Amino acid sequence: MSHEAIDQGVDAVAEPLAALARSIHDEPELAFQEHRSVDKIASLLESHGAVVERPFGGLDTAFRARLGDGKGPHVAILAEYDALPEIGHACGHNLIAAGATGAWLALQRAGHDGAIEPSTIDLIGTPAEEGGGGKIRLLEAGAFEGVDAAIMFHPFDRDLLRHPTLATEWLELSFEGKPSHAAIAPEAGRSALTACMDTFRLIDGQRIHLPEGARVHGIITDGGQAVNIIVERAVCEFSIRAWNGRELAKVRDVVERCARGAAVAADVNLKLSSRQGYLDMRNNAPLASRFGQHLEALGRVPSDIDPNVGSGSTDMGDVSHHVPAIHPWLAICGADETTCHQRAFARCARSDRGIETMLMAAKCMARIAYDVIADGSLREQARACFDGPQGVWSEGSP
Repeated sequence: MSHEAIDQGVDAVAEPLAALARSIHDEPELAFQEHRSVDKIASLLESHGAVVERPFGGLDTAFRARLGDGKGPHVAILAEYDALPEIGHACGHNLIAAGATGAWLALQRAGHDGAIEPSTIDLIGTPAEEGGGGKIRLLEAGAFEGVDAAIMFHPFDRDLLRHPTLATEWLELSFEGKPSHAAIAPEAGRSALTACMDTFRLIDGQRIHLPEGARVHGIITDGGQAVNIIVERAVCEFSIRAWNGRELAKVRDVVERCARGAAVAADVNLKLSSRQGYLDMRNNAPLASRFGQHLEALGRVPSDIDPNVGSGSTDMGDVSHHVPAIHPWLAICGADETTCHQRAFARCARSDRGIETMLMAAKCMARIAYDVIADGSLREQARACFDGPQGVWSEGSP
């Protein structure tokens, strides 16, 4: 099977893939609620004779379609399709879903079973990347057992092969004070809101001491019940990020100290709880390099990383700590024109350029999936990289 035949397989379904991407975009769904999106993806797959397993891994909006019988070299192509509150597909997950589907359909059409046997290629639909951690749930359910390579792409404003992502965790800080009439007897109350607001101020004062690359951002989710009552209960939530788990622990310690100090100063009680976040991305160098070669062959010249742009977080990071994985970023707009989680980026995710990039990503992902199956040397290199030190990508900034 040639790479050209794979490309032709993507071209053969280009129109339905574009329609799929735009249809998902037009009906955005939040984490774990992506029922319409999964229906649309499954409908396209089933129209080409695929058997779609859903629910999958214990998740109603996860699915799997499989080429092969689970034996031989094993590749997983990952689809995302959840959206953001208010701003919809401002992260371009509609393109991720369509691109992954296109890659799998191209391999099906090219007849990988007849070219190399035995082998296995899974298309795995992974819900709730935007804070829900669907891939983590699927990891726990064993969905990635025996996988030699997990691949996906993400829309961006430039082409990057191994740009890092940050480890992250969510903290909820709940302050409990004492209510009182705000005018008659304010001195009798103890304001939970004061402690909540002071926490933000203290964290801002500590930013100069945070590890390089760390990010702390939060919102007040409950700021009180009425303006004429000294606030009895106030709650805030913070997302903390760092280059790796070790640095993340340092950032969390700073946030917790600030919250405790604010609670002591306001004479209120503090309850702290955490929610599982994501691990940093361990980009697999041999796989990323091969993806880049295919991208160049199709007319685009990517960079490895770009120190001039920031990094986010993804549950693909957790996958990359279990199997060799890549998460390249491909431009759907001009550099610095807009970026993820902006309304303009959502518009780009439905644009002709966005569709063009999605189709190119589908070709590159199908090509590298075939390479992993056909090239034992590439699998060995990817495994050796995964088993070896990942210092550049998991122990600090690039």
